[in-house]
Amino acid sequence: MASIFDPIVNKAGDRLKSANWYKKQVSDLSSRISASKLMKQGRLLGRPSQGRLNMFFYDPKLKQTLPYYDTFPLVLPLQSAPGGFLGLNFHYVAPLVRFNILNELQKYATDNKFDANTRLLVTYNKIKRNPYTKAMIKHYLYNHVRSNFLRVDVNEAPVAVLLPVQQFRKQSPSYVYSQSRKNK
Repeated sequence: MASIFDPIVNKAGDRLKSANWYKKQVSDLSSRISASKLMKQGRLLGRPSQGRLNMFFYDPKLKQTLPYYDTFPLVLPLQSAPGGFLGLNFHYVAPLVRFNILNELQKYATDNKFDANTRLLVTYNKIKRNPYTKAMIKHYLYNHVRSNFLRVDVNEAPVAVLLPVQQFRKQSPSYVYSQSRKNK
């Protein structure tokens, strides 16, 4: 089944393009994209795919006390944690910051092909001191996941990090981004 990422990934070919190039391609898609459409068109798995980005619907356990939260996270799993896993949710930082962090994480890639077989071998210990990822590290509980996991391959990641599909509750995306900048 064709993915919503395919037209942009195919257009990019076997080369990574600039953030502005991907941003332009995504802006052309934005009016036709939604979290539900992504989930219907992608590779769905019962568990998060290690070394790749994952999207899923989530209902946080502590939503009553959280100042804000994302119900459709874009997460790179880092390690197992009690009842679930720790992951980097790219939605907690502004889109161009996401792209820059993704570029930084390329040094953990299993190869230089950056295709569907490439994985990002990132662990909590490797990035915990990075001030930009501090606001992105979240603990996800399996019993609060409300869908399967949409696997986003490394060659699709530059598109995925720029898609405006975050679903914050209690605050706007711009507010969340400003708090992430303050807390780095």
